[in-house]
Amino acid sequence: MTIEVLLYRSCMYRRQLLSFLAIAAGAPLLSRCVQTTRRVVGTDGLLELSLTAQAQTKRLAGERTRMLTYNNQMPGPVLEARAGDTVRLTLINQLETPTNLHYHGLHISPEIDNVFRAIPPGERYTYEFQIPANHPAVTAWYHPHYHLDVARQVFGGLAGPLIIRGDLDEIPELQQTEEAVLVLQDFEPTLLPQDPHALARKWGRQGEFLLANGGRNPVVTIPQNGLLRLRLVNASASRIYQLQLQDHPWFLIATDRGAIAAPTPLDTLRLSPGERAEILISGQQEPGDYPLLSLSYDRGIGTMINSLRPIINNMSGVVPPTQTTLATLRYQPSDYAEPLPLPSALIPVEPLPTPAVTRELVLNHGITADSNGFIINDKSFDMNRVDTQVRLNQVEDWKIINKASIDHPFHLHTNRFQVIERNGQPESLLTWKDTVSIQGSETVVIRVRFEDFVGRTVYHCHILDHEDQGMMGIVEIS
Repeated sequence: MTIEVLLYRSCMYRRQLLSFLAIAAGAPLLSRCVQTTRRVVGTDGLLELSLTAQAQTKRLAGERTRMLTYNNQMPGPVLEARAGDTVRLTLINQLETPTNLHYHGLHISPEIDNVFRAIPPGERYTYEFQIPANHPAVTAWYHPHYHLDVARQVFGGLAGPLIIRGDLDEIPELQQTEEAVLVLQDFEPTLLPQDPHALARKWGRQGEFLLANGGRNPVVTIPQNGLLRLRLVNASASRIYQLQLQDHPWFLIATDRGAIAAPTPLDTLRLSPGERAEILISGQQEPGDYPLLSLSYDRGIGTMINSLRPIINNMSGVVPPTQTTLATLRYQPSDYAEPLPLPSALIPVEPLPTPAVTRELVLNHGITADSNGFIINDKSFDMNRVDTQVRLNQVEDWKIINKASIDHPFHLHTNRFQVIERNGQPESLLTWKDTVSIQGSETVVIRVRFEDFVGRTVYHCHILDHEDQGMMGIVEIS
């Protein structure tokens, strides 16, 4: 039995599908058929697709289980376009509840990326927009954002990668790379269609099975002396991944919203829900297999979970921190006599100028007249209330204070930002982000310029159960 990982090769500005690669025999399957991830690439300046959201019964770890899919796939199709292309995507809702789409990582108008839109069951809606011509190359993703049901829909499987080609792809060394995308999800078969345990909703639901591209421990190949560009997407509803490529060097080349200035060596990489990273791996080690580990990570609930053992076995959506092999990097013979070089430089990250305004956003838990448990500045989300008003092209610093003892990753829609400080200390690496991991009792300062688009959009905790329960606010750009 095999599970496949989508692998594609870059060569002289054009990527073409190279092959589908098999996993070690005996790995559990989503179905008895080979699981593949379709890749849809824009042509002649247009990316067009119909995307059907529906519940499916499939086989996972030998058992038939219900999951939510796009076009009968978990994750959904890999979508690829270039800066300047038009996207025409028709979402067909065959779920039993309303849904919509959020284009997480794209800098487009909030009138298009409209999280307040509801597409009822049995109906469809066509999103059509142009990606800005100056849009950076990014690894983005798409997922539902229908308030009060976001966690269930994403945890059920609704997510897919969205790649925008641009400036980073023009670097000569990167044109010689092979590429792989790994969409990281966790899944709990007992949770569809059931609701999770109350503690799972409080802490953020997690699943027993850790999946990469819908399978367990897929193999990603790298040619001896070649280069692999590995795109990582945390599409989990709550799980934070502490990643390590065991016994093998790897280099960060891009974060959520694009490239960094130069390849940066990593030991471990922490990805909170919604975060993405692009990694460059040089095939200069001894041929063999190298596991990509998800290390045990405590997001502030480990002590509480341990105190509840063994009764947590009966709490759906509550699982203890564990170490798991997410995928395996496998060397293959190649024709490269000498190692391909890593680029010495990528895309400069220009620091944003001094802010005109500084704000504080306090993330906390509490029951008040205006909240139901998860709050920002003492208020729970209200669809009819604007929480923050900003001006177009204005630069602001947002000081985000996590007064809770558990992690609350923070996501801002539409606009990218730079992380300036963490607990009063300057951030060591300047990057472009749209989601930042904030640990319990931690304070982070982000700097953002509200560029190009006016309208209402949102910011929120990307532990999606917390968002659904009120840890979200509306920002109006005018």
